[in-house]
Amino acid sequence: MQFNLFKAIKNTHRNPISRVLHLIGLSLYAIGFTLLGGYYLGSLDISSSIIGIILFPIAISLFLTGHKIEGNLRAMTLIILLKYLRSKIKF
Repeated sequence: MQFNLFKAIKNTHRNPISRVLHLIGLSLYAIGFTLLGGYYLGSLDISSSIIGIILFPIAISLFLTGHKIEGNLRAMTLIILLKYLRSKIKF
């Protein structure tokens, strides 16, 4: 059985509201990483890193809400990614 990662992700994000929540959550994740990276590279102050850290649980809650709307909390991307990696690694 061939496991297609992108097909699995697309199939678990069908609801338009869920997609919007995931898009916002992904944006917050990216902003959070950027703020943390900027702090550790010395170009931003400590308040930026705190804001970056605060954005992570907000993003996760948006992801969880999106999956709750879809009715597939067990189909979060991390779980799908781990299943994909397991299918690619031969034991």
